[in-house]
Amino acid sequence: MHTTPRRALLAALYLLPAVTSYDVVREYSGNSFFDRWDFYGSYDNLTLGDVWWLDQPNATQQGLAYVDGNGRAVMRVDNTTNVPWNYKRNSIRITSQDFYDVGSLWVIDLTHIPYGCSVWPAFWTKGPLWPNDGEIDIIEAINLEDHNQYALHTTGGCVRPEGTVQTGALGPTDCSLGSGCVVSETKPNSYSSGFTQMGGGVYATQFDVAGIFIWFWSRADVPQSLLQANSTSSIDISQWGIPSASYPASGCNITNYFTSQQLVFDITLCGDWAGVPSIYQAACNASGPTGICYNDNVVGNGSNYDEAYFEVNYLRAYTTTAAPAATPSASQGVSVPVISATGSLAGPTGINTSPNGAGTKGGNGAVTLGSSVVAAGLVAAASFVLVLLL
Repeated sequence: MHTTPRRALLAALYLLPAVTSYDVVREYSGNSFFDRWDFYGSYDNLTLGDVWWLDQPNATQQGLAYVDGNGRAVMRVDNTTNVPWNYKRNSIRITSQDFYDVGSLWVIDLTHIPYGCSVWPAFWTKGPLWPNDGEIDIIEAINLEDHNQYALHTTGGCVRPEGTVQTGALGPTDCSLGSGCVVSETKPNSYSSGFTQMGGGVYATQFDVAGIFIWFWSRADVPQSLLQANSTSSIDISQWGIPSASYPASGCNITNYFTSQQLVFDITLCGDWAGVPSIYQAACNASGPTGICYNDNVVGNGSNYDEAYFEVNYLRAYTTTAAPAATPSASQGVSVPVISATGSLAGPTGINTSPNGAGTKGGNGAVTLGSSVVAAGLVAAASFVLVLLL
């Protein structure tokens, strides 16, 4: 009798959440986009970039933060001032006055992301105390990279487990490293000129007890549930498919490592990632005569920063819709209540530079932050499990 050898095939099964509907709790868009944000108003003392993040009056007066004629929010690096040596170039960093608890979903629709030699943009979230309260990097890249990367930054013990279902490429898995636990986007046109040429795209982040999951769609691939959504409608994520980046709670207990999160936009220049000589020179050595990030980019008339700007159609924050509690099971996870938080907090300053030069963004300086706006609800428990196929 002929016997076929048994082969153990390890596969990952993505199980949809028991509850997939989310309600809007805040939209940042149009002329009111900047109403609920704090501007940093100081030099970059977090990632050691060569910028001065302006306060709101100066950012507005200098045309670095505004809403354009199409109703899009623009945040940019100064590209017109002649900056002499040993001075910094003006830029933008803003932090939401709203805090968002576990059980939240954030969707951002953009038509342009900053890029270019020396440019280091990020759209991310952070808790009040860094890194104890966690950091989620949703959009982040440097210099002439052609793809986005995702990361979590936490204290020790949070990891991205092996075998997790995602479409992105795996990087370091220990979230307490200086680089964080990194996933690189593999879909085309997630960053740089390709993103702009395709009309931009949408990033969505699920912040859940079952894990943190991030999706990216280029403009032509945005799902119907997002195309049909507006500033007041609920949204169904059940047809979104496999995320680009997955950080399931099996490797990182989310409520142990993350508290309520604020949203952050910033653009810095050079600094302790984009400006590290070995990293900068590998991509941008031909951009100037000295091979030094600051000398060849920040100094001068600023025309090389024409593409260093965010252009945002909208940013929406959602919370899970209240529903009857699901019966806990190994395949469904656990539904638990989300409690809204209120209060005023002042974030600390933090710098963490890894041996390879990739810096983490740390706290929010001495900016006073506002109260939370997160409705109570029940968390949908999405989970990722491994199945052994025989």
